[in-house]
Amino acid sequence: MPFTLATWNINSVRLREALVAKLLTEEAPDVLCLQECKSPVDKMPFEAFAALGYRHFVARGQKGYNGVAILSKLPMEDAGDQDFAALGHARHVAGRLENGVTVHNFYVPAGGDIPDRSKNEKFGQKLDYLTEMRDWFFAEKPEKSILVGDLNIAPREDDVWNHKQLLKVVSHTPVEVEQLAQTQDAGGWVDITRQDLPEGSLYSWWSYRSPDWSNADKGRRLDHVWATPDISNAAHSSRVLRAARGWEKPSDHAPVFATFDL
Repeated sequence: MPFTLATWNINSVRLREALVAKLLTEEAPDVLCLQECKSPVDKMPFEAFAALGYRHFVARGQKGYNGVAILSKLPMEDAGDQDFAALGHARHVAGRLENGVTVHNFYVPAGGDIPDRSKNEKFGQKLDYLTEMRDWFFAEKPEKSILVGDLNIAPREDDVWNHKQLLKVVSHTPVEVEQLAQTQDAGGWVDITRQDLPEGSLYSWWSYRSPDWSNADKGRRLDHVWATPDISNAAHSSRVLRAARGWEKPSDHAPVFATFDL
């Protein structure tokens, strides 16, 4: 039975409740993973989403920062969370569907502005978070799993608007790209978006600082959909809903979709 999954850094689920409802109504993914919810779980507007058919959810939250949630039309049980690098942040939650697929929803630390851990604690935290993700996947060897989220790294040269200009910019530095590759390899994860769309520039984030973001198109692909090899061949129809970046009072991220025939 096919199901469609979407991932979206919403940049405040309460502030942008109407945009989530718009996406659920117009695009109707079976599962929607949200990051940067910026809300305690008990303040997230799950009743409104349940009224649209998304009666199942798992979430981890905190006031004003971070926060991850998975909304689902399909029955789903809470499959736990991890606090990598012991940051005490709500950055991961997992849900397990009735077909046995586990969905991991991640919000990897952004890493601040200076790509040097000796000068920027946040950059060090990002690298440590990825290292512990890598070690966990290496030890646990995930199966029948999907990993999505704002991983805050654009790994490929065509995942950013200008590779050379961004080599020293956090999110595309060689050390981050290497850390992400090690994390991906440790779990055997397949990049579903690029499996479906192997060629050409592809972005999911455009800065608020650009007043004419669409024409300037200085984007980065920070949002990802991965799957374990045992189910990666079941994935298809990947896309970025670029139009959502142009909605009224939008997030600076656009939703990323994939469908799985499972």
